[in-house]
Amino acid sequence: MSKIEKVTGTGVPLLLDDIDTDRIIPARYLRCVTFDGLGDHAFEDDRKQDSSHPFDDARFANGGVLVAGRNFGCGSSREHAPQSLIRWGIKAIVAESFAEIFFGNCTALGVPAVTVERTDLEQMANAVQTAPETEITIDLTDCTVLYADKSVACQLPESESSALTSGQWDFLSQLLQTKDKVREVAGTLPYMSNFA
Repeated sequence: MSKIEKVTGTGVPLLLDDIDTDRIIPARYLRCVTFDGLGDHAFEDDRKQDSSHPFDDARFANGGVLVAGRNFGCGSSREHAPQSLIRWGIKAIVAESFAEIFFGNCTALGVPAVTVERTDLEQMANAVQTAPETEITIDLTDCTVLYADKSVACQLPESESSALTSGQWDFLSQLLQTKDKVREVAGTLPYMSNFA
């Protein structure tokens, strides 16, 4: 299982509030059979309307840590939203707050979504705007976000922190680790005899 204790990457500043999942990935892309290629369409409509959108800014092209605002990921409960961010290159998100279902989807996909105070977010976004090469490290073991010469406290509920740092977030790996037991149980079920 993949334990996630620290995530480091350059930042992508998107300090806006109430960004909903329709903006993260437009609804017309929900018909896909796999999540492959969704990263190309992350924030597609916003990017068309704003030529200076950070997801189109070459300075942030390799960013791995999204710096967002309040209530990030609100709206429809679609796994496609964090999937599109992951496929764009986002490995972690720092925000003032998250919509609950989006937050849960992030954790289930191994993307730490931590919260920090608004003033700390503003300073972090400014630092990234000024120096796009600034690396941000989210340390889940001591609940801090490090960047430049600063260290700020972050919050992540204990259950999510434990799932990420222990590797328990990865349900597929857990299932594969017990595949012999799964086969054994499946062998006892009459309707599974063709699949065991």
